[in-house]
Amino acid sequence: MLAAALFGSMLTPVSARTLNVVGPWEMTGVEASQSGYVFTRMQVAETLTAADSQGHIVPQLATAWQVSEDGLRWQFQLREGVSFHDGTPLTADIVAAELQRAHQGAGVLKQVPVKAIRAEGSQLVIELERVFAPLPAFLANYSTLILAPSSYTAEGKVSQIIATGPYQIQTMTLPLKLELKRNEHWWGGKVAIDSASYLAVGKGETRALMAQSGEADLVFSLLPVSVAALSRDPRLHTEVVTLPRTRMLKLNAGSALFSDVRVRQALSLALDRQGMARAILRNDKVAANQLFSPAMGAWHDSQLAPIPRDLDKARALLAEAGWQAGADGILQKDGQPFQVKLLTYSNLPELPVLATAIQAQLREVGIAVEVAVGNSSEIVSQHRDGVLQMALFARNFSLVPNPLGTLLQDYGPEGGDWGAMGWSDAQMQSSLQQLQVITDAARQAPLQQQINQTLQQQLPVIPVAWSELAVAASRQLEGVQVDPYELSYHLTSLRWKSEE
Repeated sequence: MLAAALFGSMLTPVSARTLNVVGPWEMTGVEASQSGYVFTRMQVAETLTAADSQGHIVPQLATAWQVSEDGLRWQFQLREGVSFHDGTPLTADIVAAELQRAHQGAGVLKQVPVKAIRAEGSQLVIELERVFAPLPAFLANYSTLILAPSSYTAEGKVSQIIATGPYQIQTMTLPLKLELKRNEHWWGGKVAIDSASYLAVGKGETRALMAQSGEADLVFSLLPVSVAALSRDPRLHTEVVTLPRTRMLKLNAGSALFSDVRVRQALSLALDRQGMARAILRNDKVAANQLFSPAMGAWHDSQLAPIPRDLDKARALLAEAGWQAGADGILQKDGQPFQVKLLTYSNLPELPVLATAIQAQLREVGIAVEVAVGNSSEIVSQHRDGVLQMALFARNFSLVPNPLGTLLQDYGPEGGDWGAMGWSDAQMQSSLQQLQVITDAARQAPLQQQINQTLQQQLPVIPVAWSELAVAASRQLEGVQVDPYELSYHLTSLRWKSEE
């Protein structure tokens, strides 16, 4: 079988007590900001807080927290009796050092106005320069995971992952594979499954084959067509959940091609969202009429109508912006053809297919698109180099289980790797700042809607389709939980049906 030929050598033999997990995401390094999402989903590493299935912040390594009346001093009580995989006790001093490092690094804690992080006895204290109400949600992000001092070299670089989770790493083969064993001293008690592995497999078709063949017991991010086939397999259970994640087109709004908002609006009108959702994603309901999906609560505007495809209006807007059709049908302006490179990646298998459809749809209004399928990291590097023109990707708004965390990264004054490029809006910046200090939902709602409307009108990114997470699990497993916030694979809830 194809899956066995390609990946059999990388997977340990399936046994009665080994759980094989397959997903699309590679580990690009050992730093938390690089691959922490794998370490936390596989429950190797833990953060101070977590989120339940409704997005409510719940305790993890911190059992409770409180904030001063002025909102500037947060105290976190750490869980007692926690030790790292090497036996080192978890202390407030270690946690403080880890969060200081995270604040200085590339993760979301960089967005928090931290004045000081320190230990006070068994408590962690975070002092802020100004009020920042969503702090506990930021501490649930994978980039704030807590590692033991032994994880670091003498130069302060991460060399291994020694953490506090219910599973610990036996072997790690970057960028594809982890082999784990149960942590017998986990603070949460003994878990049912004693060993597990994670394998990153880029092609969705191959992941589906591995589920069918039994080479994988738990498979994430499946193509809609694969779900339809796997759901008929009596050996498998499939589940699909709606995510706070949106597939979108990122545009270089600072470039000559996309600096005019009329051009960005024309591109949006040229897309057949309903057709792509129906034919490629097999679900009409995921056609995105705004950036924020229905899974994002108050951020989503339920009154907005679907965005119709309107080629005549798109052509008129392009003409207003100075683009005229050349002899070959491709638009031109000042002697330059409207030719653009669209970068995407195959970790999410529907993206290249959507990119090809977008290529054809934009050609109808005279825009020539070259599709390039590479690694997701290329989008970041080209953004930072200033050479990115257009990219298609899926952005998760729940890795901090408060969308504000992602928005601050993506739409700040300087933009963001996965958000705006060459675009900023003063009113939106003001709303983002106000949301950092407001905790009352009634006062938050108009600011959230203002941000939604600005993004809808200005289109620094163009929403294409909302996302669902499709999972296939062996029916030999009990206790499968699919996390809509993608913070954990909940391995601790699993057990083999034959196990008594």
